[in-house]
Amino acid sequence: MLTRLRLQAFKSWKDTGDVALKPVTGFFGPNSSGKTSLIQALLLLKQTADSPDRGLVFHFGNEKTPADLGDFRSIVHAHGEDSILALTLDWEHPKPFRIVDTKVDTKDGNRTVVEDRLLSFTVAAREATPSRNGRVFVEKMSYRVGEATFGMRRVEKPGAEYEFFVDGTEFVPVRSVGRKWPLPAPVRNYGFPDQVRAYFQNTGFVADLQLALEERLQQVHYLGPLRAWPLRRYAWTGAQPADMGRAGESVVDAILASRERGEMISRGRGRSKVTLEQYVAQWLKDLGLIHDFRVESLTKGSPVFEVRVRKSETAPEVLLTDVGFGVSQILPVLVLCFYVPRGATIILEQPEIHLHPAVQSGLADVLIDAWSKRGVQILLESHSEHLLRRLQRRVAEQKQKVSKDDVGLYFCSTSGGGSTIMPLDLDVLGNIRNWPEGFFGDDFGEIAAMSRAARQRRREGAA
Repeated sequence: MLTRLRLQAFKSWKDTGDVALKPVTGFFGPNSSGKTSLIQALLLLKQTADSPDRGLVFHFGNEKTPADLGDFRSIVHAHGEDSILALTLDWEHPKPFRIVDTKVDTKDGNRTVVEDRLLSFTVAAREATPSRNGRVFVEKMSYRVGEATFGMRRVEKPGAEYEFFVDGTEFVPVRSVGRKWPLPAPVRNYGFPDQVRAYFQNTGFVADLQLALEERLQQVHYLGPLRAWPLRRYAWTGAQPADMGRAGESVVDAILASRERGEMISRGRGRSKVTLEQYVAQWLKDLGLIHDFRVESLTKGSPVFEVRVRKSETAPEVLLTDVGFGVSQILPVLVLCFYVPRGATIILEQPEIHLHPAVQSGLADVLIDAWSKRGVQILLESHSEHLLRRLQRRVAEQKQKVSKDDVGLYFCSTSGGGSTIMPLDLDVLGNIRNWPEGFFGDDFGEIAAMSRAARQRRREGAA
């Protein structure tokens, strides 16, 4: 699970400070307040790790990636020429991450340098001079395990660009015998070049550090706010998608892939397991959207499928395209929550779009269910008061094994030309004790204005 994020000089954020990431984390606030930028920073790291180009410090994206950010000058705060952009990401490793010193033996084997489940990665980068065609280089990158830090930093030494460094531990890198050669730049923004392991005799663990980050980023899945229109028919060629795609275009592929693999979802102790399709169908019914849902091939063995639904028990079966638009918009959200591997992280932008307020409230229960049953972490950017209120209610009720410690809520706003972020103080009864003024508009002001208008019209009528 991701546990902390910090952005410095990233888009509208001069410095977010430490942003704690919980099992369910929600970012709220007005438009252009920096909410989306928090998400885009994570996507920038993910799509860089996914890129086959090892020479790119950052993969800023294109129309096929989760985020299309342009170039370095476009994302650095205030578009400054000499600004240093820094990103920090902490996460919890599935098991204790152990680093040993292969050059120091004890009676039990190699000496353990550090062992901890909490890992952290930080990169600081800047744009090169104009003569380098606007290229980006890494000033410093490092990994922290417990109190120990291992990384690379740029140096001003004759014949050298970078050096390997260690802080917070007595570990000493042992130089290999032979000619001293300079260390090249990090691979992408997070990888140690092969020369680090060749230059020193006891630094083989650095490959494990970058692998741990890559594995964590592979577990991040994103669904954007503008989701694909439903189709009357879907052709399936056996694709096994990692997620729903940026616009949810792979939702039927995912359902069929899960069906073919025979995957089942646990509904809790004493209850039989069900397929992904059945689980999603039940949630659609519980949310009051439709009564029945199934994905069916046109004919036996056909690679062409239809999504068929019934609005009520007595209603005729129709195609997904022939019911309200909201069903097709929430479907990728539901499937994504229960399709990704256990322990994955899902990023959702405005999952409430095109949904009735009652369904927006129910969506909060879906997200809590994904965490409580499958350990799926949810990071969402939303404008939905109904979704937030349901989260507060569930914390107060302590249902579905969710407490105030499982929910992180933030309010983003703009001040002085930049974004600011305020953690919302959620108590055990679900109350927000530092509710920002104008969070979801001014309800009291609207009611007062309506009353004044009504009185004025009554006076005019009497006259």
